[in-house]
Amino acid sequence: MIKSNKGKLFIFEGPDESGKTTLSRAFVNYLRAKGVECKYFSYPGNEIGTIGSLVYRIHHDPNSLDVQSITPTSLQILHIAAHIDAIEARILPALNTDTTVVLDRFWWSTWVYGRVAEVNPKILRTMIKLEQLTWSKTLPTMVFLVERRKDFQDRSEQCHKLSAEYAKLAQYESLLYPVRKINNDRSVEEALESIIDFSKQDSVSTSSEEQRKPNTQSALPLDSDEGMRAAPVVFSRLAPAKTTKVFDTYWRFAVERQSIFFKRLAGKPLPWTTDPILREYKFTNAYRASDRVSQYLIRNVIYSGQQSPEDLFFRILLFKFFNKIETWEMLLKETGPISFAEYTFERYDAALTKSIAAGDRIYSAAYIMPSGGPSSNSERKHKMHLRLLEEMMRDELPARLENVTSMKLAFELLRSYQTIGDFLAYQFVTDLNYSTLLNFNEMDFVVPGPGARDGIRKCFHDLGGLSETEIIRLVAERQNVEFEQRGLCFKSLWGRPLQLIDCQNLFCEVDKYARIRHPEIAGITGRTRIKQKYKNNPKKLSVWYPPKWGLNERIVSEDAYVSSI
Repeated sequence: MIKSNKGKLFIFEGPDESGKTTLSRAFVNYLRAKGVECKYFSYPGNEIGTIGSLVYRIHHDPNSLDVQSITPTSLQILHIAAHIDAIEARILPALNTDTTVVLDRFWWSTWVYGRVAEVNPKILRTMIKLEQLTWSKTLPTMVFLVERRKDFQDRSEQCHKLSAEYAKLAQYESLLYPVRKINNDRSVEEALESIIDFSKQDSVSTSSEEQRKPNTQSALPLDSDEGMRAAPVVFSRLAPAKTTKVFDTYWRFAVERQSIFFKRLAGKPLPWTTDPILREYKFTNAYRASDRVSQYLIRNVIYSGQQSPEDLFFRILLFKFFNKIETWEMLLKETGPISFAEYTFERYDAALTKSIAAGDRIYSAAYIMPSGGPSSNSERKHKMHLRLLEEMMRDELPARLENVTSMKLAFELLRSYQTIGDFLAYQFVTDLNYSTLLNFNEMDFVVPGPGARDGIRKCFHDLGGLSETEIIRLVAERQNVEFEQRGLCFKSLWGRPLQLIDCQNLFCEVDKYARIRHPEIAGITGRTRIKQKYKNNPKKLSVWYPPKWGLNERIVSEDAYVSSI
């Protein structure tokens, strides 16, 4: 976390009447009593002679300034102007002189109150971006979100909405800097004690926070021009990983599976391999994006239709929840062109329910989609997934994802939703990254799935102190060396080497392959059978990849090469 200032910045946030002003002033008194040079500011501020004072009067007593009415959007713009004035004239100068600043309210209030007042989200984001540009590289040392649950049931509907928006925003922003919730259903002294305890943790947690968070002002989608990629892992542990013979099979499997792919692409007749296991059982391609379902997703879902962030996200997640081509085509037939603007729960639910009643399986068997468990209010799993997609759209997740600064942050935003675990979040962020919504290097981030973990345990009898994630990265970075050492000729994807997602998938596939080839080597699950048999699809294979990869032009130019294989 790179900061341009010397002082610490503590922020108190929360709905009106939560007690944050009382607690923030009490915290200032505590710091000063301890000899800490400290200044207190509040948003918009009511110091005489400041813009904040004027905005405060417009907000709370507009008639005194002969203002008859003001729209919510205009009011929030005025608040931002007051904030920027305070930041430039008073807050940053104080921080730059090693002074601790305690701030009552942050840009959070603009977002939350603007959301509840139904200010246009795009306008709201633009306002906040202006404030964050003023903050430059300054991030809060800690944000205290003050909550008061006492008499919660008697509070107005707006108070409930404000509390919900604050809680949601806190979840996102905690990815970037420390956010601590303060229960204020007690005495000021007791709440202050919690605040003091948390503030003392700041110096302990700073180093780890700096390592895990990029230099960005917010998890909200505010600036796509300054994205940062995750730093590469440096393998410095002394204990080397110890491989088994399955690790050698891993590389030979990758070569043979890729060879099958190119022979199919060239229209060669069966058999494409002499390997009896590969001839009998179904395995995915060496490159995930070359698989049938991924190819359909890229061609027919992602790059067919409106390319707005909302529509891209809606189509991709709707497809991925079921991950089945037949289900997508059924929805197209029953509902017409798929777009968020035309979506209604009733139409999509009716189409899916009708398909189930006809005996169709609407979910792919590739991986298990969680049902939501006993707490789910929907009687069928597909209803829960439609509601989940609606929740994501209400939260403006497409816009949040559009400008996140790392693949890991995008993963964590998806992971924050109920029923979306590590495996699904990683699959989803990979698919979203095929589109123009995200633009991360696939070598930035990886999450090993259950099958990959099993495959890694079969390839290594000792990880040498490395994590499974580090093993995948090490394998991806060493792929050329590993192929050369074995005298193997691996035909890459028109110059694109295996990415982290591909190496992760290969571990999963080798776990299955080794059940037959190396039955004596057990993994974590102890499975001994491969369920799916290979069924030849007589349709001629053709491939098309995300245009940003720059592969499609090479495919056209290398037809002659493919035909000669």
